[in-house]
Amino acid sequence: MKRFARLYEALDATTSTNAKLAALREYFASAPDADAAWAVYFLSGEKPKRVVPTRTLRDLARRLADVPDWLFEESYQAVGDLAETIAHLLPEPVRDSDESLAAWIEGRLLALRDLRDDALETALVAAWDDLDRPSRFLWNKLITGGFRVGVSKQLVTRAVAEVAGLDPNLVAERLMGAWTPTAASYRALRADEHAQERERSGRPYPFFLAHALDRTVEELGPIEDWHAEWKWDGIRVQLVVRGGGVHLWSRGDELITDRFPELADLGTRLPDGTVVDGELLAWRDDRPLPFAALQQRIGRRQLTARVLDAAPAALVGYDLLELAGEDIRARPFEDRRAALAGLVEQVADSRFVLSSAVRAADWAGLAALRGEARARGVEGLMLKRRGSPYGAGRVKLGPGGEWWKWKVDLLSVDAVLVYAQRGHGRRASLYTDYTFAVWRGDELVPFAKAYSGLTDAEIREVDAFIRRNTREKFGPVRSVTPELVMEIGFEGIQRSPRHKSGIAVRFPRILRLRGDKKAADADTLDTLRRLLEAVPA
Repeated sequence: MKRFARLYEALDATTSTNAKLAALREYFASAPDADAAWAVYFLSGEKPKRVVPTRTLRDLARRLADVPDWLFEESYQAVGDLAETIAHLLPEPVRDSDESLAAWIEGRLLALRDLRDDALETALVAAWDDLDRPSRFLWNKLITGGFRVGVSKQLVTRAVAEVAGLDPNLVAERLMGAWTPTAASYRALRADEHAQERERSGRPYPFFLAHALDRTVEELGPIEDWHAEWKWDGIRVQLVVRGGGVHLWSRGDELITDRFPELADLGTRLPDGTVVDGELLAWRDDRPLPFAALQQRIGRRQLTARVLDAAPAALVGYDLLELAGEDIRARPFEDRRAALAGLVEQVADSRFVLSSAVRAADWAGLAALRGEARARGVEGLMLKRRGSPYGAGRVKLGPGGEWWKWKVDLLSVDAVLVYAQRGHGRRASLYTDYTFAVWRGDELVPFAKAYSGLTDAEIREVDAFIRRNTREKFGPVRSVTPELVMEIGFEGIQRSPRHKSGIAVRFPRILRLRGDKKAADADTLDTLRRLLEAVPA
């Protein structure tokens, strides 16, 4: 446990990718297999569900620290993180445990799920008494389900691969699907690449991800070298048909077959040994429905006939990764697409659609077609080099990049900052989470929350403004004098009866501070409504 806590500290203390990679390599080179397996699990973004109610933790920690409720709350607001607050306030540990990470997770953390009341409190106190402060902080993060640290699954994969002397793509592939954190699984993850691979069963391949276009399209070279298609607004999935089974995986490595029975049925019509990469969309009459329709299906465990009828699902195929049991990812994209087109034609099912090619004589013509994206209900264009293999993760492969997403420009309005809240982790002492409003007559109506887009210097500037202009306090939230204007960009807009404004925006972010504008110059709710009317329903 101590070793993993030190790794967590090292990863959290730096923004350098090289430093993070070095810390990961050092850990995986020396950690026991069972510990390394759990480290891979947690660092790749997985975590156990919260096993202890937050109120239980707060009350028990406050009693042990012997502080009044108001002081615990003030401490929490100053620190900005419950796990860290508890680690700071608890009395010094009684013992100093050297138990392994695997022993703590399998013998203590998972056991908390079955404990209640006094037995739960006794187990928590015993754990805190056995851990030094860094390990307590980590333990608190794990039991609250709040564990996260600034490393990507791709970086973890790279570290394991370098320690094991393997191709990172092979390690990424072995991690896909229902990977379990055991010593045996970790040994299989690091096994020699020439060793016999276990049956793939229903596992997907690592998804190949595109980069946002960071140059002019003309810099990509001749348009003839590129395939363009619409960038659909749905859920990226792989439909895996192997061994007589059908498996639908989301890009988040979640098995969602049971939530989309029409696609499970589609899979039974595909040849065994087929893997299709594509977009899951709500689809009717040969066109996509708005993402809001698909949201009706996301997360639902009980699917009624009404829900299935309101948002029927379809798979828009992008790529073919496996054909007749053969991994064809190394073939050129245009060959894989031709095979996919043949498969779509062979199956002839309205639930299985080939992603439309978008053709133009030159880049200017393609840019003009991109301008039609919102009217078509799509996010822009995807650009794929015709000769590109299918990679793993967000890698550029060739020197100029192989897959790019050329999205439409953001919608935007100028809005007024009305509420603020402190951030988390390293930003726990700064106000970084903001609520913005637009005018409806003489009233400011909140319509969006955003926390990304500002530089560190701008965050400090806004933080100072908030501290000078706080009007009221509502727990961790501060009501702010409505004077500061920012331009807020967002990718989509839709009606929402759940919001006071009647409108919800998708993926809002701060584009810039508008020091040239006063609050009275900010946009109105009518401006948002006009944007809404311009976007097809």
